[in-house]
Amino acid sequence: MKVYISGPMTGVPDYEIIFWEVAETLKAQGYETINPALVNASLPESTTYWEYMKMDYTMLDIADAIYMMPGWEKSKGACIEYGYAQAKGKKIITLSNGG
Repeated sequence: MKVYISGPMTGVPDYEIIFWEVAETLKAQGYETINPALVNASLPESTTYWEYMKMDYTMLDIADAIYMMPGWEKSKGACIEYGYAQAKGKKIITLSNGG
């Protein structure tokens, strides 16, 4: 199962490391991961917030599920991703339900 990782990035120091650690944990549980922090790091510096979100929608479209990292509720982008995933019928995974 391909799982997209969602959580706070903006204003979070070392978010790339946090996303990488989550990806490794999910891989150890047998999931294939889609890590937006890796993709976003390769985009031009002039990329806008909404251009990043377009990339996130594309990654979510190929995922079977979305993993909501702790604290996602405080992130505008993660809240948008959550709603998008729900609208697309994706499985929602959290720590409380097996993530």
